[in-house]
Amino acid sequence: MSAAITSVLQENRVFPPPLGFVDQANVSGMARYQAMCAQADADHEGFWAGLARQNLLWHKPFTQTLDQTNKPFYRWFHDGELNVSYNCLDRHLGTPTEQKTAIVFEADDGAVTAITYRELHDRVCRFANGLKALGHGMGERAIIYMPMSIQAVVAMQACARLGITHSVVFGGFSSKSLHERIVDAGATLVIAADEQVRGGKHMPLKPAVDEAFAMGDCDAVRHVVVWRRTGGQIAFNAPRDVWWDDVEAGQSDHCEPVWVPAEHPLFILYTSGSTGKPKGVQHASGGYLLHAMLTMQWTFDIKPSDVFWCTADVGWVTGHTYVAYGPLAVGATEIVFEGVPSYPDAARFWKMIERHRCTIFYTAPTAIRSLIKASDT
Repeated sequence: MSAAITSVLQENRVFPPPLGFVDQANVSGMARYQAMCAQADADHEGFWAGLARQNLLWHKPFTQTLDQTNKPFYRWFHDGELNVSYNCLDRHLGTPTEQKTAIVFEADDGAVTAITYRELHDRVCRFANGLKALGHGMGERAIIYMPMSIQAVVAMQACARLGITHSVVFGGFSSKSLHERIVDAGATLVIAADEQVRGGKHMPLKPAVDEAFAMGDCDAVRHVVVWRRTGGQIAFNAPRDVWWDDVEAGQSDHCEPVWVPAEHPLFILYTSGSTGKPKGVQHASGGYLLHAMLTMQWTFDIKPSDVFWCTADVGWVTGHTYVAYGPLAVGATEIVFEGVPSYPDAARFWKMIERHRCTIFYTAPTAIRSLIKASDT
């Protein structure tokens, strides 16, 4: 008996896109793509240096594109200085994009909130100024334990603005997982919500933070900033615990960005821990943001009129790249949603796509199955 497995799932047909679509693409046609590849092959460092200068705003221009002296710890644009939040928000001020919708947020119950680039910039600055007033700044690490929301993006952008390296913990992770990441990152700041809402159910977040603290070794954390998402009953331990609204109160809409080297750690994300202790993976500022912008332009072919929706949670790297940073850096309008694709009904995603006039949709296979199920019903 043969042990070979014959696949019946191979697809060899090719379906070329319409010529009109090809002509309007950011990378239009095979000839241009091949020319880009040839340019990169001929002068690898020159190719990436040109893209970095074209797409990123530098406070101090870099003079060395790639440092290979400590392989495999390569450094990109390391002697240049920039700020990721400035590249996502300030670059749009004084342009038509300033009054463009940056985020359309749909909550679990269907309530919709929209925010422009100017409004998002001002909120990030107020929150960043509040964190500075608490004594937090460059070189610290912050744990962000938030539901999908405009506030989650504000927290990430505010950390980036101050040179604080953030580590976002998915809201579905336990207090033990949260504790592991607080301790390993050496966090001095935790930003959380009282609760999150998924499928009509309130789920505690701040209580999980308290449980993590009870496990010990979290003494480095000086403040826990708490956003009132639901108004749920929580323990509040002042002066360590501070309400988000109080952090923002009276703060200026202007916050000068902290200019950091291109290799400054923007964020740390931890592996799942399925093969042992979770391991922190660090992403630098300059090279990461360039990748986020180029994939928005090349992979998603983003245009000024598009409405972009990546359904990933910001607890994953996909949510970092295609919710918190990439869409904002290219001036796109994006959708952020709270909850699950099957609530309040199985057709939620289809309805959101229609309601918000989404033109580019990026989701996971599990969500695709929900969409197919909704189509069948």
